[in-house]
Amino acid sequence: MFVITADQIDSRHDRDRASEMIADLVGRHGAAFALPPDQTSGDEIQLLVPDAADAFNVLLDLHRTGFWSVGLGIGRIRTPLPATTRQATGDAFIAAREAVTRAKRAEARFALETPATDADATPRGSDSPATSTTAEVEALVSMLLLLRQRRTVEGWAAVDLLESGLAQTAIARRLGISTAAVSQRVKTAQWKVERSAHPALVRLLQNLDRDTSE
Repeated sequence: MFVITADQIDSRHDRDRASEMIADLVGRHGAAFALPPDQTSGDEIQLLVPDAADAFNVLLDLHRTGFWSVGLGIGRIRTPLPATTRQATGDAFIAAREAVTRAKRAEARFALETPATDADATPRGSDSPATSTTAEVEALVSMLLLLRQRRTVEGWAAVDLLESGLAQTAIARRLGISTAAVSQRVKTAQWKVERSAHPALVRLLQNLDRDTSE
């Protein structure tokens, strides 16, 4: 199971974005959540997602806003599930809490954690296979997030229309630019590079979920 704990960046000098963010995520990914997303404190939200692909897509949308430090925890959840996310407990919640704490100091504002066991309860960066795998997946996801973070407004405009199903000729008309300019924006945005990485990253998250559930 996947738990996402996100802490609003610089919340003391910004309005409360939690309710708005939850509403947006429910609108986009409502069926993905095992329980309704919760605002667990004034500037924090928590999400419980059973599926790796859904968790990955929620992570991308949440991170894209630029307003959140995002921790992803993977592990077991105590069942039966309660009525709300804030009442739920389990290894994945503990891992997500540790992850969001590290995410606040990370360049990509993202961190990934899985539960430590007697076999792998060693410091991050050690030779433990399980710890190394988690750190390696975190590094790969962080690279993708940084790539997206550096995409320009113009690049996002072209990419969003492309992902909505429009052909490049239609995008050109919509944006008032040439088809060649659309192609250049998509290329500069490195959209194909990003999209080609999605299946592999989802598979790695699935593997971590499987390994922590056994």
